[in-house]
Amino acid sequence: MGESRALALGILILASAMSGCSGLTENGGSSSSSGSIEVPSWELGDWWLYTFSTPDYSDDTAKLVVASTSEEDGTAYMLAISSLTEARRHAVLNHNPFLGRITHEGLSAFENGESQPVLSFPMEEGDSWTFTLFAIEWSASVIDVSGSSSIIAATSVDDSRLDYVFDSEVGFFSSFIWKDSTGTEQLRMMLSDRGQGHTGDVYFVRGGDLFGNTWEDTGNDFEFRDSFLVSDHPSDGEWDEMIYFIDAECGSGSTITLTLRDHLSVSALERIWGPGSSEMGTLGTIPYPSGEYTLTASFTGGSTFLRVKVAGGITQSWSL
Repeated sequence: MGESRALALGILILASAMSGCSGLTENGGSSSSSGSIEVPSWELGDWWLYTFSTPDYSDDTAKLVVASTSEEDGTAYMLAISSLTEARRHAVLNHNPFLGRITHEGLSAFENGESQPVLSFPMEEGDSWTFTLFAIEWSASVIDVSGSSSIIAATSVDDSRLDYVFDSEVGFFSSFIWKDSTGTEQLRMMLSDRGQGHTGDVYFVRGGDLFGNTWEDTGNDFEFRDSFLVSDHPSDGEWDEMIYFIDAECGSGSTITLTLRDHLSVSALERIWGPGSSEMGTLGTIPYPSGEYTLTASFTGGSTFLRVKVAGGITQSWSL
């Protein structure tokens, strides 16, 4: 058995196992006896529960919900999250490409304002196409179609790879894995459950990167200072807020001090970590005034780790 066939069989076994999750029900997609899978039709309140794994951040679970079926002049859905905290987390970490607008015609996700055909319907074994995702150009092909599952592999010129399974019975992905050119998994997105008729508030936070940096084992008595300009979203106007994400860890003889100040030297964020302390996965918000901000990070001792990400956020919400 060839390598791609072996990989396809392994992914198919995984997809079959995932389809046995409690609560999985048919969602309007179909497969024919000829091995062709058609695009499903989503309904308001349809939902999918996914676990997202990345090499840099702890795993998180998000419930993606169809919040609207009439975006883009009635040609797209809006895929939101059932938790505002999780919506903010995904906005600042930016590791979920399948939030926001998703087209009716092909379940295409949007990147930089353009719909990208990560899927191509109807899907038959041997089909091939191209798209852009994570700012990478991909060449995709359908490796196998069996029952309700279509197994797709996509490669880039630098040998990065996407392996994903679309299951017409659940109406979306049962798995989605991105590996870089070294074979390191940059994203693993796995379906845990799905259902219909979600009720309650759901959220989508349109994010925009403002600042990001990581410092590790910086040595004794090191200070970093950087300024960045916070301007409006290029098309949607003022941000509602600034969202920050922090990971910090100090060795037994180390300390870290972090401050973020606006152009009037008013402190917007302050943190101090003493010897042996840590704070991982902290998420918070800062009121948004536009202007220049200065971030200062001071380190003592040689065993330190600090990661800071700041993004602008514009929040939309729907009540289902």
